[in-house]
This record gives sequence, structure tokens and C-alpha cells, in this order.
Amino acid sequence: MGNQYFRCKGMEPIEYTLLGLAIVLFGAWCFVMSFHLLAICYGKWKLHKHPTMPPEKGLPGVSILKPLTGVDPHLYSNLETFFKMEYPKYELLFCVGEEGDPAIMVAQSLIEKYPNVDSQLLIGGKIVGINPKINNMMLAYEAAKYDLILISDSGLRMSQDGLLDMVLHIERDNVGLVHQMPYVCDRKGFAGVLEKVYFGTQHAKMYLYANALGINCTTGMSCIMRKEILEDSGGLKVFGQYLAEDFFLAQATLQKGWQILLASQVAQQNPGTYSVTQFQNRIIRWTKLRAAMLPQFIFLEPLSECLTIGLLGSWSVVELFDWSPLGFFLVHTLLWFLQDYILLLVVNNGPITFTKFDFLIGWIFRELTSITLMIRAHASPTIEWRSRRFKLQWGGLVTELKPKTPEVSPGVYHHRKTFSV
Repeated sequence: MGNQYFRCKGMEPIEYTLLGLAIVLFGAWCFVMSFHLLAICYGKWKLHKHPTMPPEKGLPGVSILKPLTGVDPHLYSNLETFFKMEYPKYELLFCVGEEGDPAIMVAQSLIEKYPNVDSQLLIGGKIVGINPKINNMMLAYEAAKYDLILISDSGLRMSQDGLLDMVLHIERDNVGLVHQMPYVCDRKGFAGVLEKVYFGTQHAKMYLYANALGINCTTGMSCIMRKEILEDSGGLKVFGQYLAEDFFLAQATLQKGWQILLASQVAQQNPGTYSVTQFQNRIIRWTKLRAAMLPQFIFLEPLSECLTIGLLGSWSVVELFDWSPLGFFLVHTLLWFLQDYILLLVVNNGPITFTKFDFLIGWIFRELTSITLMIRAHASPTIEWRSRRFKLQWGGLVTELKPKTPEVSPGVYHHRKTFSV
């Protein structure tokens, strides 16, 4: 076939259909390839800017909610970075679901080490929905005394000016929520390389592209929001019915006419335990959640992968231009690889700590396994999260299956320890 398609005379209906499909697929390939360019440019312009403390304008206070469950080797050092932030007025509210959790000792030791930092430890929770994280944070939310609420996961580090960066973004006109793009700290082993490759390439590409176009893709591991938006929506408890509470928090912000902005500094994920299996299970869980909230992702997400769109593009150029499919696919893969490497350097804000060969192996492994992880995700609507099992429903609602961990009774307030400035 090939160029004969451009001779309209004598074409059969099936040939018209194939021609139309080839045009659509080649257009899709061009569109997907533009993601890299926009993400690289937007990331270079947006990320890793260090804010300057305003000389005159007073900064608002911030209540930081830190839900804790268990202890890993990096928990102490991760939490300590929040005591060292250069910001004039904030409080740290550590939330622990149950008495006896070893995270209590870690939080208490830091509270005692930094008596000049306004901090509290709240043990217990309220069952307001299916989401354990929301249930855990309810007492802290009710105790928060400032109008800006920062929700920050336990496995994150924060730079000294990270909070200032987020506040200066949310203090702009009509901004209701500011979030940090997920990234990872330097860690040893292949699992550390794999996570850095994923969060610095495929995830960063889609995240930056979406934010450049104003598409809601908020990740709730580190986001600051106005309490009035939460209260207008019925309070934090309303979002306890969803596992992906971050998506619905962002939707509520947009529906009430507020803007969402991406912070300049990234969320520095630094959990002390990690492995290839843990990473893959996390990707599967996120894929399930996206598909439940936005079912169109089941069909569209594979098109954002190098192998899938490369194969489709290779077929289209054979039909349209009679080009070599193998040659096109090899050029496509090389171009994709080089753009991924450039994007990783942008997101990393400089050279990576592992070798280019490590990057190549990690990149190939992620690309070859991405589609299989999607298939595994769509094969079952069940999610396992923190030793509990949930069944997803369309729209993001969930039901719990065979709970393994006993919940705290509604309204129970076990313990509260406060150290104030």
C-alpha cells in the first residue's frame, strides 16, 4: 500500500478506513511526542526556584498535618526537617491512629528536642469514612488554629524554604490550593534508581504537562489549601469516603472558583523501606485509582507509553509514507530516551548520582514492565493499602473488604501532648 493511498481514484472502503486510522494514529504520535518538549520547558521555567522572604508583608500562619503510622529508618530525619524550616509562624500536628504505635516515641522525642517549635501529638482518630489517612487526621484538623492547612505525608523531607515557597504561591490572587510534584531523594540500589527514573521521566512528563495546561492532577502527599474551602465543602470529613482524597480536594477547590498552582519545589519522598515490588504495587494502586475516577484513562494511559505509541506510530508511517517501520521505531525510541534523560536532569536540578548505564537499565526495565503493570491493575478492582483491602467503585468510592486492622471508635481522643512556643 503506502503512497498509493494519496491516489483517491479506485480506493476501496477498507483502504479509506485504514488511511483514516493511520492519519489519526500519526497525529496521536505527534501529540504524545509534544509532551516531552512542553514538560522540559515548563519544568525548566517552574521548578527549583528559591523564594525570598518578603521584607514587609506579614506571612499567614500554617497548620501542618503529619499523619504517622509505624516507623521506618528515615522517619526521624524526615520529620526533623519540618522543625528546621525557615518560616515565622507554623504549627506541627502529628497524628497517630493508635496507642502503642512506635511513631509516638519518634514524634515525642522531636517535640522535646525542639521546644521552641509549636507542635502537638494527637493520638486517636475519628471514623468519618473509609480513608484511614483522613480518619487519622481528623483530630489534628479540628485542633488546627491557622487558616492554611498543609497535609504532608510522613515519608517526606522538606527544605528550609519549602513552606515559604508554597505559601507565597497560595497567597496569590484566587489561589486555593498549592501542591508539590512528587520526586524522590537519592537512595541506593536498583529500586532507588527505578523510582528516580519513573518520577523523573514518565511521571514528571505527565505531571508537568498537565499543570502547564491547567489540568487537575494534584497529588496529596504535600499540598497546602485554604481551610475555608474545606469548611465550605463540609469539612475534611467529607473526603473520607474516597481513597484518592487528593483528587476530590482539588476538584472541590476548582468547583468553588479557586485556582490550583504547582509549587516550585518538589516533594522529596524519602521512605526508609523500598523495593522494586513495593514500587510496582504502588504504581498498580495509583493506576486503579485513576481508572476508577476517570475511566477514560483505561484506554488513553497506554498511549502515553514509549512502546505502545511507538508501535502504533510505526504502523501509521508505513501506511502513509511507506517508511521502514523498524527504522521509525528505533528513531522514536532513541528520541524518547534522550528526552527522558534531559527531563530527569531538569527535575533533579542537576546531574544524577547514578551512572548513565544505571539509567539505561532502569529506563528499559520500566518501559518493558509498564504495560504489564497496567494489565495487572485493571484485572481486579481490589486495592491493598496498609494491610487493609478495599474494593473500588466507579467515581472513586470504595468499600472495605475484610478489615485487618481495628479502627478507633468514633470520637475517641486518646492522648494529646502539646509544646508551644
